[in-house]
Amino acid sequence: MSRWKLVAAALVAILAIIVAAQNTQAVETKLLFVTVTMPRAVLLFVTLAIGFVIGVLVAEKITRKRQAKADGG
Repeated sequence: MSRWKLVAAALVAILAIIVAAQNTQAVETKLLFVTVTMPRAVLLFVTLAIGFVIGVLVAEKITRKRQAKADGG
């Protein structure tokens, strides 16, 4: 099963690189009270990274919850 996860992760990474390479034009993004101008590829990468981190944190929390339940707590 871990081989499939590795293949899926590699495919997602390749797709992210392709999409980022095709989106190099500058865009303005409002972050709270600040307007930031950056290449769209950077914005896509930051969004992907934030989503990845959130996914890892949620998966970790679910794993800990299941482990605590299995331990009897």
